[in-house]
Amino acid sequence: MNQVSQKTRVWDLPTRLFHWLLVVCVVGALVTVKLGGNWMQWHLNFGIATLALLVFRVVWGLIGPRYARFNSFLPSIRAAWSHLRPTSTTHTRQAGHNPLGAWSVYAMLMLLLVQTSTGLFVSDDIMYQGPLSVLVSNDMVSRLTSVHKLGEWVIFAMLGLHVVAIGVYRFKGHGLVGPMIHGDVNTQQLLANTAPAQDDWRVRTGALILASLLAWLAWWLSTAQFGGILS
Repeated sequence: MNQVSQKTRVWDLPTRLFHWLLVVCVVGALVTVKLGGNWMQWHLNFGIATLALLVFRVVWGLIGPRYARFNSFLPSIRAAWSHLRPTSTTHTRQAGHNPLGAWSVYAMLMLLLVQTSTGLFVSDDIMYQGPLSVLVSNDMVSRLTSVHKLGEWVIFAMLGLHVVAIGVYRFKGHGLVGPMIHGDVNTQQLLANTAPAQDDWRVRTGALILASLLAWLAWWLSTAQFGGILS
């Protein structure tokens, strides 16, 4: 008779929802910018939604459950190098982001924050104008537009590396997609005495309040009259 595998909650529901909503918004922004034309309004909306999600993640990284907090996966060159050169044959792992994943998370957050922030000031002088572009000089708009265009290709590269990493860890027996869907990891795959993440109604209520506030701010920014799509 097979023994039922025990599960440990690692990823709380707000963190999981953030992850998949971010995927939708980033992909949506990349697709709509390639379509151009009237789709640029959707590109703007996806960009603002992405920025709101990033702000949520930064705040959640300070007040959220243990494995969502930044202090649980601080970037370390030494730890990342040791992770790439394991000295043990053990198949157990730490809960949350590993040392290499920590660098990936920080890099992705910083890249997307720069990309979404600069997008607010972008203008092509024909049809599209970021909502805050009227607040800065034309020279500044030109510089930020160049940074924004360059960032698009960096994002493509980062997404490619992310997909490759998921495949590599899957090959090694450590699936990353499943736990980010249901939140649980097989207890036997984790280090001994790993404590589960808090994921109760209090955590979810706090996340809902924060998300509601940021959603309102995103809606206000997307409907403000000082920018948008030029007619």
